[in-house]
Amino acid sequence: MMPPEWMAPVMFIAVLALIFTGYPVAFTLGGISLLFAVSAISMGVLDWHFMLAMPERIFGFMANYTLLAVPFFIFMGTLLEKSRLAEDLLKTIGQLFGPVRGGLALAVVLVGALLAAATGVIGASVVAMGMISLPIMLRYGYAKPLAAGVIAASGTLGQIIPPSIVLVVLGDQLGVSVGDLFLGALVPGLGLAGLYALYVLAVAWWRRDQAPALPRDEHLTVSRGLWGRILKALAPPLALILVVLGSIFFGVATATEAGAIGAVGAMALAAMNRRLTLANLRDTMDSTLRLTAMIMTLLIGSAAFALVFRGLNGDLWIEHLLTNLPGGVIGFLLLANLLIFVLGFFIDFFEIAFIILPLLVPAARLLGIDLVWFGVMIGINLQTSFLTPPFGFALFYLRGVAPPGVKTSDIYRGVLPFIVIQLIMLGILLAFPDIMIRAR
Repeated sequence: MMPPEWMAPVMFIAVLALIFTGYPVAFTLGGISLLFAVSAISMGVLDWHFMLAMPERIFGFMANYTLLAVPFFIFMGTLLEKSRLAEDLLKTIGQLFGPVRGGLALAVVLVGALLAAATGVIGASVVAMGMISLPIMLRYGYAKPLAAGVIAASGTLGQIIPPSIVLVVLGDQLGVSVGDLFLGALVPGLGLAGLYALYVLAVAWWRRDQAPALPRDEHLTVSRGLWGRILKALAPPLALILVVLGSIFFGVATATEAGAIGAVGAMALAAMNRRLTLANLRDTMDSTLRLTAMIMTLLIGSAAFALVFRGLNGDLWIEHLLTNLPGGVIGFLLLANLLIFVLGFFIDFFEIAFIILPLLVPAARLLGIDLVWFGVMIGINLQTSFLTPPFGFALFYLRGVAPPGVKTSDIYRGVLPFIVIQLIMLGILLAFPDIMIRAR
């Protein structure tokens, strides 16, 4: 029979082991929790009445006002993607920057940042830019690794640039204001996009053959009426971004209320472009329902895991382990970042947020770590893991839509410089936490 003090560590290891097999995470969490609960009750370690707290936890999730922002932002991003906002932006911004060396890559970075702020849906951004921009960049002589790398990296900016679904969930799990998290992530997110652009300019300057300008005759052909098309493509999403983020930053609306405004605004923009069709609405609602249901199922599974794990004193075991690391706060931050970075190769962000974060937050509080800063750092870290070969999710998204001539090795080589850039930004945030804008 297993000693009671071993049950929590074995439970934690069993969950991670099953997750890596590819078995659905929500069912893994629920099944392992029930198995260990029954074992602990039969051994006299837990009482059956302890499990009566589970329904209360589930209803607590259902009544969580902050989490209501998640379906709103998913709906907003999905509808904007299905109304071909990305396509309009990429075509017009690409024509604007085309005459500059590296201009198409700069356009991808700018559009990636705009899509991140307008939609926050990572997979949609990578797929849209991969389908539209990658063939054009290759046609005009861009190096395959550079083209693939800039698309994959720019498409993941939705992880950190608000209004990000990632930041909404992080705010809930960290117990901090989502608005404060949005405000804190703004400068690091835009700074990351700026570093991407500087890298593109450097490549275009030193290795001109990898990032050429559009041919002069092509520029002359597309320049007629270009500014009007740019204004038409840019003004609506920028207005929506300003309304959604401005209402949060100036305290006019909560993140949930701003999400509702964004959802209505997305429908208005689609209607203005005559793209608010019944088919688009049906597909958007279906995608929103599926993703929201997945998140809530994960929450229920994680609630069962957290309840049984704490009943077995697992929270005290983790807290003792993390607060007594060599190096104190620095040791904790290094271990937490390394753990999240590695897990980001294999499991989705939501699974990391619902399984790992509740174990890290109590130790972070005891060590006096600013949880808003910690949340922004986790967001950048997760974005890095989304890009890292061989399992980065953004790489799979791009591989699925890349032309046959683009090899997987091209994509892997292309993202490496951008991973370095993200690690640099993570280091900057660690060394200079005051670069974040903080709520007064």
